[in-house]
Amino acid sequence: MTSLNDIRSQFLGFFENNAHTVAPSSPLVPKDDPTLLFVNAGMVQFKDWFTGALTPDFPRAATSQKCVRAGGKHNDLDNVGYTARHHTFFEMLGNFSFGDYFKAEAIEHAWKLITEDFGLPKEKLLVTVYHTDDVAFDLWKKIAGLPDDRIIRIATSDNFWAMGDTGPCGPCSEIFFDHGPEIPGGPPGSPDEDGDRFIEIWNLVFMQYERRADGTQVDLPKPSIDTGMGLERIAAILQGQHDNYDIDLFKTLIGASVDLTGVKAEGEAKFSHRVIADHLRSCSFLMADGVSPSNEGRGYVLRRIMRRAMRHAHILGAKDPLMHRLVPTLVGEMGKAYGELGRAQANIESVFEQEEIRFRRTLGRGTALLEEATADLSKGDKLDGRTAFTLYDTYGFPLDLTQDALRAKGIEVDTDGFDVAMTEQREQSKADGGKFAGGAGEELFKALREEGGPTEFTGYDNLSSGQGVVALIQNDVAVGEATDGDVVFLTHETPFYAESGGQAGDKGVAIFENGARIEIADVQKRAGDLHAHIGTLSGIVKVGDEAHLAVDADNRERTKRNHSAAHLLHEALRRVLGEHVAQKGQMVDGERIRFDISHPSAITREELGRVEDEVNAVIQQNKPAETKLMEPQAAIEAGAVALFGEKYGDEVRVLSLGDPLDESDKPYSVELCGGTHVDRTGDIALFKVTNEGAVAAGIRRVEGVTGEAARQYLEGQAGITRQAADIFKTKPEDVPSRIEALMAERKQLEKDLSEAKKQLALGGGGAASGPEDINGISFLGRVLDGVSGKDLRSMLNEQMDQLGSGIVAFVARDGGKVAVAVAVSKDVQATHSASDLVNKGAAEVGGRGGGKPGMAQAGGSQPENADAALAAIKAAI
Repeated sequence: MTSLNDIRSQFLGFFENNAHTVAPSSPLVPKDDPTLLFVNAGMVQFKDWFTGALTPDFPRAATSQKCVRAGGKHNDLDNVGYTARHHTFFEMLGNFSFGDYFKAEAIEHAWKLITEDFGLPKEKLLVTVYHTDDVAFDLWKKIAGLPDDRIIRIATSDNFWAMGDTGPCGPCSEIFFDHGPEIPGGPPGSPDEDGDRFIEIWNLVFMQYERRADGTQVDLPKPSIDTGMGLERIAAILQGQHDNYDIDLFKTLIGASVDLTGVKAEGEAKFSHRVIADHLRSCSFLMADGVSPSNEGRGYVLRRIMRRAMRHAHILGAKDPLMHRLVPTLVGEMGKAYGELGRAQANIESVFEQEEIRFRRTLGRGTALLEEATADLSKGDKLDGRTAFTLYDTYGFPLDLTQDALRAKGIEVDTDGFDVAMTEQREQSKADGGKFAGGAGEELFKALREEGGPTEFTGYDNLSSGQGVVALIQNDVAVGEATDGDVVFLTHETPFYAESGGQAGDKGVAIFENGARIEIADVQKRAGDLHAHIGTLSGIVKVGDEAHLAVDADNRERTKRNHSAAHLLHEALRRVLGEHVAQKGQMVDGERIRFDISHPSAITREELGRVEDEVNAVIQQNKPAETKLMEPQAAIEAGAVALFGEKYGDEVRVLSLGDPLDESDKPYSVELCGGTHVDRTGDIALFKVTNEGAVAAGIRRVEGVTGEAARQYLEGQAGITRQAADIFKTKPEDVPSRIEALMAERKQLEKDLSEAKKQLALGGGGAASGPEDINGISFLGRVLDGVSGKDLRSMLNEQMDQLGSGIVAFVARDGGKVAVAVAVSKDVQATHSASDLVNKGAAEVGGRGGGKPGMAQAGGSQPENADAALAAIKAAI
């Protein structure tokens, strides 16, 4: 049997032998493309080459591109696991021509590969063409020898591709495989085309027109080719399967799921195992490309997929978190082809485990609410949207998870009502369309890049230079001359570092011979490698004017110290907390370090102390920083740490800092980084953590300072201690014990005061009026003033112990707040529930509560109705 990995290699090898450049898969998070949530097709990374925004680096390419379709327009999530060919994650095999070859060569390549190299029988293949594309029709007859009845003309948009309402477009030609007459379905274009007999395996797009805004189409000067073949689909055919989930990869993943759950992949359990296997891939690859679960954007989609898989693990009866235990199997299957999967394995396992633990805590409560809400619903009914939103907002159930849970019952969800509730709760944030600074868009910078070329950064060795201005942008448009106000300008070379890799852009000044001056506040990278200087102009500047560029040297030095310290911090966190730690974002400038990592819990004070000790130990070595230029893959294989989401060129800078602190023979920190850094570790002088906290689920932020800022921070902390010592009239080292004594004294006073309030409220040790008889039940009820809600439970327990059998109800007013609490003895719970009674009282004070039959409590906002609340409880009894 030909494995999926072999098929991928065979496809790429075929096109490499036919003069194609094999390009690596781009990350799943599109770079500089706000129109897409995730990469969903093979051509995405080449979009600017096809549109002409950028000049292609090579004339033809082949890729196996990672794709995710689980959100927005391309959303297959609901079907995944229940059909033979739907996936959230899939690999798209493709070959591309950027104005090089066209239809004849594309058809010839495709036919040769699938019939000769892959060995598919010709009699099992048929093709479609756009109904007016006579050229493609004739080429299929000539090259493949197909008869007319197996070249089907299709008049619909299924066989005409367009990038958008305007831009490149063209006819398609799709190749179909016939699985045989024993499977229902007809050929494309027939009434039965939706059956499973004829399956599309490859789509060839002939990009030959440009669609204009008025709807007209003109010939492109350089027609191009874009093809896409699903690796899972072709693997199923080559392995003699009709169902993608029966190929070798999924058999292995499902087998691991079966082994860990002890449940065979049969009946309804088959679908659960398929969901788990599919979602394992998409979630793992998204995390490998830097996405973290959250409640917004891409992170929200990731969490939806994760929780759908975890719910199916729960359905299978998995007692412990399952998903993280499947990651090693996935890495074993796909880690060789996608090295980022193995490098991120520890982090993926950690995030999976923590998310599943968190989800399992809420699953029971959410499921109970869902069952209660649907108890009176039957097949064909709809769950109201607000209940679905409560499940999402309070219990973490994404909408599609609720829909999936109700699928078996035939119950739908009022999605319009859900959307209304969502809108009322918050306004959705909107992408800014790639704008920055004064608003100039990315398309403008791409045009400037194409016209003037990239910016060369010279600032590793120099902090100033003379340069001519090659472009000016003011009021969002390119201009030949700019006057006083905000401005953006470009030069062919610059000593100014542009923000990237987590290092802030340089600050400084540009001075002109005519006396004009631009105070540069920031430098941003645009169109890949342009350094856009952003600042405020005083005077008049024209394109072509010579500028003296001077970087703020003091700010650069402080930034270098912070950036190098951030590298040491990263390594120290990995060593202290574990290999699962992965950088999730950073920003270093001249003021501080802000460093985000994947970690499931708060970092303890002791752990932070160990991190600081390691970083400062390396600083004190005062070893030279070493920088090498290497190919990215070679650097990674040699142990250099690559950052999630960063795009590296053909050559990268590899920074090594410090000697090892253990028996290792490699430097303490080795990372790929194009930023600016200190010459020696001792230049950092001192490192201090100033803050640690959570920024998202499973993401912690560590902030710190270096050098003089660290010394000032420590001096400030010492000053606070000295001031406290003066207040307490003691030595600085005795301040902690003095505070502990005062806290213990205060705690005892608060306890004594609380007890006095309770006794006073109850009339000196008991309910002054004693219990009363209501319908044969002993009832003790009081309105209490000056008692907080947190004291009610202990008061109920005390009074119930004295009462023995019956009901105790208290309504407490304290500082504008009101609380209602009810206790019911076991022998009375058959006829009266504490939770029912407490809600009777809470309704009178504008609240609602909950609890168990024996004890329940509620809060309210109308203390003036306390007497009415107690009366309502008595009336209910």
